[in-house]
Amino acid sequence: IENLSKSFGSKQVLKNLTLTIKDNSIFGLIGINGAGKSTLLRILANVYDSDSGSVLFDGNILNSIDTKKQIFFLPDDPYFEENKNIKDMLEFYQTFYEFDRNKFYEYLKAFKITSNENYYLDNFKKFSKGMKRQVYVCLALAIAPKYLFLDEAFDGLDPLARLTFKRLILKIMEDNDMTVIISSHSLRELEDICDSYGLLDGGIIESSGTIEDDLNIFSALNYVSLNKVGRIVQIICQGEQELIETLINSLNPILIDKLPIDFEELFVIKVEKAGYLRNEK
Repeated sequence: IENLSKSFGSKQVLKNLTLTIKDNSIFGLIGINGAGKSTLLRILANVYDSDSGSVLFDGNILNSIDTKKQIFFLPDDPYFEENKNIKDMLEFYQTFYEFDRNKFYEYLKAFKITSNENYYLDNFKKFSKGMKRQVYVCLALAIAPKYLFLDEAFDGLDPLARLTFKRLILKIMEDNDMTVIISSHSLRELEDICDSYGLLDGGIIESSGTIEDDLNIFSALNYVSLNKVGRIVQIICQGEQELIETLINSLNPILIDKLPIDFEELFVIKVEKAGYLRNEK
């Protein structure tokens, strides 16, 4: 992704955004509401056109039907006519993608969705948001595209369904050369499954890297100092308070306590981080 920009009217959502995502990886896209995560995924999936910049897949511009068939995008709230059923949905998507229906039914069973034939004939309007989400996740996994883009992947999934989803996608990753981008507000969920991440803020990727190398998900906080004793973590970080609080709250902490810090203490911490005091010792 090179110098990508996108505006809606007077609101600029993406500003010369540049990012490279490695093949055969699971990339976690994080950011507060309105940061532009959905817009970025829609541009990658060729749903939106960008105002400027380019998106290259293996060095090629997305300009052919064959290339587009390698991409599957699952939005936060996928639309399908409510008077249709699962069989109708499969017939619709098989006009665009090749996939094994038996695999799709196998994944439905993994999510503990009934295998009763009548269930596949029920109208979508009878399904809860979580059930609809599981059906579409099963479809995405059955297609197993080269590029899979999931917007708020865990939204509407109960804890058991989330665990099933993680296990299935990791298994499919082993069997296929697939690159996955997942946007989610749940940093804990992303930490379990992603090998790399990008923090979208202010229309750009504020920070990115591998989770293993960046001291897990706390690296997204742009911290100055981090001390961990047992289950207690003390972090001194800099940046916008709203973004910091959003990132911390997404980890579902048992307790948050904001402590004041004066300029002298901050100076000492930064000096220690730079190694000056350690060198003197």
